[in-house]
Amino acid sequence: MNFNKVVIAGNLTRDPEIRSLPSGQQVASFGVASNRYYTDQQGNKQGKTEFHNIVAFGKLAEICGNYLSKGRLVLIEGHLQTNSWEGQDGAKKYRTEIIAENMQMGPRPAGQDTTNQAAPTQGRDPDSKDAGEIPVIEAEEPIKPEAEPIEDKTDKEEKVDLKNIPF
Repeated sequence: MNFNKVVIAGNLTRDPEIRSLPSGQQVASFGVASNRYYTDQQGNKQGKTEFHNIVAFGKLAEICGNYLSKGRLVLIEGHLQTNSWEGQDGAKKYRTEIIAENMQMGPRPAGQDTTNQAAPTQGRDPDSKDAGEIPVIEAEEPIKPEAEPIEDKTDKEEKVDLKNIPF
C-alpha cells in the first residue's frame, strides 16, 4: 500500500504569488513555516522551524490569493511532489513542494484586516465591521423535511416511566 499525505499548520512566510498556466488555470505559490518544540537530553526546551513550499491550483489558488497574506495562520492538507531540473551550472537541482488539496485559515489577529483588497465584497456593506470576513454562502431554498411532521402530544397527558429510558 502507498500513501502520500501531508497536513501542516503554520504561518505564511510570504504573500501568495498568483500565476496563470497557458490553459488559463490559476496557480498560487507561497511558503509556510511550521514550528516543532521538544526537550533535549539535558532537559532544555528547544524549537525548530521548518519551511515548506506550497502550490495550489484552480479555485483553491484563487481563494489563497484573495484571503491569505504573510503572517496568517493556515492549515494545509495535500501531498508531496518533488521536481528536478538541471541548473545553469549543470548540477541537478531538486525542489520538494506540498501540492495543496485543502486549506483552512486560522483566526484573524484582533484588529487587523489580513484579507487582500481583491477579496470579494459582493452583497455586503463595505463599511460594516465584517467587510473583511469570508462570505457565508447559504442555500437559496429552505430545506424541506422529507418525513411527515411528528404529532404534537403536548395536549395529551403521558406519563414517562423511568425504567423505559435506555441510559
